[in-house]
Amino acid sequence: YRIPATVAQRVPGCRVPARRLKARDMATSKVSQIARALDLPDLGATAALARVIAAAAQAGDVIALWGDLGAGKTTFARAFIAARSGEAEEVPSPTFTLVQVYEQGAVPVWHFDLYRVESHEEVYELGFEEALGTAIALIEWPERLGPLLPAVRLDVRLSFAADPEARRAELVSWGDWAARLEALDVHAG
Repeated sequence: YRIPATVAQRVPGCRVPARRLKARDMATSKVSQIARALDLPDLGATAALARVIAAAAQAGDVIALWGDLGAGKTTFARAFIAARSGEAEEVPSPTFTLVQVYEQGAVPVWHFDLYRVESHEEVYELGFEEALGTAIALIEWPERLGPLLPAVRLDVRLSFAADPEARRAELVSWGDWAARLEALDVHAG
């Protein structure tokens, strides 16, 4: 999938150096990887990045949102879901329900917030396997999945920057996301 405009055009103020990652100590070490880092000056830039990634996402995709409390995971998820559904609906954080399903778009989006999950085996009760097969799984606190975290995924690692409104995003692709991340042309800008 190719997005004609660059992320720099869609996400004002982004600076994006490209680099390749070395294999990590996880089961994904044989999976193709590529990483991009972006400086996001404000919440609008975080939302714009989410919209660009939402346009490239497809059924069966896993997008893992990493970061501390307040780093922007839910902001990213809300913009992603709104972009996929084409509607300006309220997108609550599923912190207490653990999962929220959005079926307004062509492909459903399952938004998991695993902050309160104590054991990775609990996700089976949330319909995790169903989401992996038929929908886009957007996962906050993916580290709670432990060995169940799919090897093929896009990691969006959000962190705080010097400016209180700014964030740093690192996109790490695993598997076929590597080619799609390249197609997003996020290294321009």
